[in-house]
Amino acid sequence: MFRKQTLQTWMVIIPVGVIIGMLAGCAAKTASPWGDPETGLILQYRMEENQVLKYQTSAEQTQDIEVMGQAISTETISSSAFSVKSKGLKENNHLLHVTIDSMSINISSPQGDLSPDLSSVIGESFEMILSPLGRELDVSDAASIKYEMGPAGSRSVESNFQTVFPDLADRPVKIGDTWSSTDTITEKTGMGEIILNFESINTLEGFETVDGLECIKVTAKITGTLDGKGEQMGVEMSFKGDIEGTETWYFAYKEGVFVKGITTAHTDATITTSGVQAMTIPFTQETKMETKLVK
Repeated sequence: MFRKQTLQTWMVIIPVGVIIGMLAGCAAKTASPWGDPETGLILQYRMEENQVLKYQTSAEQTQDIEVMGQAISTETISSSAFSVKSKGLKENNHLLHVTIDSMSINISSPQGDLSPDLSSVIGESFEMILSPLGRELDVSDAASIKYEMGPAGSRSVESNFQTVFPDLADRPVKIGDTWSSTDTITEKTGMGEIILNFESINTLEGFETVDGLECIKVTAKITGTLDGKGEQMGVEMSFKGDIEGTETWYFAYKEGVFVKGITTAHTDATITTSGVQAMTIPFTQETKMETKLVK
């Protein structure tokens, strides 16, 4: 990291040509595209054209539901790997070609275990548009990549990538600075639709080297809401809940690359059914997820 040099008034007189050369050198040093920790870092995604990044994700989710006094617990373990290839800029945003390299889901519940066949999505690709600040502007191309979840119907991978990259500050930031970001995940299933809205308050905590890359460390407090509607076996359902969580993520600010993120979240919600079997069913959910750059 380059720092401005302080010129001391008691220095001996230096020939004008040397002074000009020194000033030019200082100007070149301060022209770094990522700024300076003392005056503020300029955070942007800077993936070069044809650059390929490979990521792995893992998630654990436990859901506890109480139906007519009976507690039901479900555990879901999932993982995936995907490659992101930069295809250059499109209207000043990154055009990314995303390929799903692997994916697995394992669900355990009192009704038995479920491991859906995901072969239909492995090897499939889609286009994503990402802003320099990390906004997933368009992932709709992923909606056509679908898999079957048994009684829960079909799902697409689109929701997996709607918030995969953390949002950066829109101004230079120093250690201790904060910025807010909002995200929405829309999960469409064969039974209906669930919408998750999040707000994150991000704080630049400091610097840390992760897998040989000099990164900023950011922590975030997350709050959110869950809303949705659906139908199963002729019974209409509505979902409503609140979400709280934390996230720690790392960004290689010189390379402009997301390196790692760990998220934990707690959800308190209810399912309300209508019709002959009208009832309100409380449920809680604990989620832990990690995404990391592997190449």
